[in-house]
Amino acid sequence: MVQGQVQTQKQEQALRQTASVNQMQLLQARLAELPVTQLADCIKAEMDDNPALEAMQPDEPLQYQDENYDDTPTDEPDDDYEATTEREERRQQLDEALSSIGQDDEELPIYGSRGYADETAYEPGETFYDSLTMQMMETELTPRQREIMEYIIGSLDDDGWLRKSVGAIADELAVYNDIDASQREIETVLKMLHEFDPAGIGARSLKECLMLQIRRRKDSPEKELMEKVLNACFADFTKNNWKKIQKSLGIDDAMADKLRDEMMRLNPKPGASLGDYGGDTIHQITPDVYIDTHDDGSISFALNNTDIPDLAITPSFIDMVRQDQGNADKMSRQMREALMYARNKVDLAQRFIDAVRMRRSTLTMVVKAIIHWQRAYLEDGDDTSLRPMKLKDIAEKTGMDISTVSRVCNGKYAQTRWGILPLRHFFSDGYMTDDGEETSTKSIKAAMEELISNEDKSKPLSDEAIAQMMAEKGYPIARRTVAKYREKLGIPVARMRR
Repeated sequence: MVQGQVQTQKQEQALRQTASVNQMQLLQARLAELPVTQLADCIKAEMDDNPALEAMQPDEPLQYQDENYDDTPTDEPDDDYEATTEREERRQQLDEALSSIGQDDEELPIYGSRGYADETAYEPGETFYDSLTMQMMETELTPRQREIMEYIIGSLDDDGWLRKSVGAIADELAVYNDIDASQREIETVLKMLHEFDPAGIGARSLKECLMLQIRRRKDSPEKELMEKVLNACFADFTKNNWKKIQKSLGIDDAMADKLRDEMMRLNPKPGASLGDYGGDTIHQITPDVYIDTHDDGSISFALNNTDIPDLAITPSFIDMVRQDQGNADKMSRQMREALMYARNKVDLAQRFIDAVRMRRSTLTMVVKAIIHWQRAYLEDGDDTSLRPMKLKDIAEKTGMDISTVSRVCNGKYAQTRWGILPLRHFFSDGYMTDDGEETSTKSIKAAMEELISNEDKSKPLSDEAIAQMMAEKGYPIARRTVAKYREKLGIPVARMRR
């Protein structure tokens, strides 16, 4: 009997520990993805929900200098961060009161924590992102398909359209997510997205957007006619020439009017229906990190913690938990329930504090690695100075998983001497030159763009001529590669540049 009880207790304890670890991992992953503004909102909501969590006055800001970067990957933060006396006293109190919670006193690497309001930037809002992500979570996908789907959703514009080619998505997945996906594989995932609500999401053209909506309708003569309008009379439809459409389809006036009404009910901007913001709405970008390039060549950075308070356990909850030591048998039922409530809230508060600290630590290490890798670019701001860098490179340098680096970089911005840039800007695929050196594809695009901007507009350069001139500059790329990069840069063909 005793043996069975011991086994049951061990099983329950193991299950609790596993559940706790999983919850902690999920919390850390969720906070790592949040930009600084959303993190501030999340912390405020957590403090409103948990009375055991309170804000403290932040410490004096510290800045990281790049000179002494250690290339050795590490999973543990450095011990250079000095805590204030008040914080240390509270930690000691909590350790004495509730050692079972196991507060982690490992300190963070030297990092900055300061606020700026010097520069304002804006970006389009993605109001439908949460809705599509929720539908994605309810769809049966493989882990690989989920990653591809998530990237496609993040690539949609405010109208809900995918304005990138499947080839471009494949290239970006290789650079940003280290996923070598074929175009057929991406097309398969995109077709799944086309089944999401509202109909038309993920379309690559107006015709595809409207056709996706029509195909959701029940079979009827009107549905067949609507499909014919798009397939056989699309040019007239875009010009609102319904007389020619009526004649082409051989329908009477009544049917033409009804068909026109049904077509006008289709939504060319399905993304706008998923949120409170219209397609022209913008919201301010708040940098998550400030990178300073000094005149003496040194580089420092500071995390933007202007609205991010330091967190601690509320002293009254610490005192309540301390009453448990040796007095549990003497307590009334109500006191024991109150104690269990306090323990639970303290436990949740400590998990949240640790998760916020882990987010700050991982962001610090990732930014340090990016600065070290792209130092030349941060000094001169020239895109040709960008070194080839993938998520995998930063993951190896920091000792983190690629997925963790991806979460930390996604949706976050750095204010630099050269403007406010997404952290994704620093990542680029590599291209091997004849001398065996790898150069960034962004460098190639920048050099190519410079060539075209300086061309004789009366005799614009053909793709073949550009390829030859690029080879002379040390970038031996094929004509089809020139065409590919030119399209990505939004530069028309030679005959259209006269």
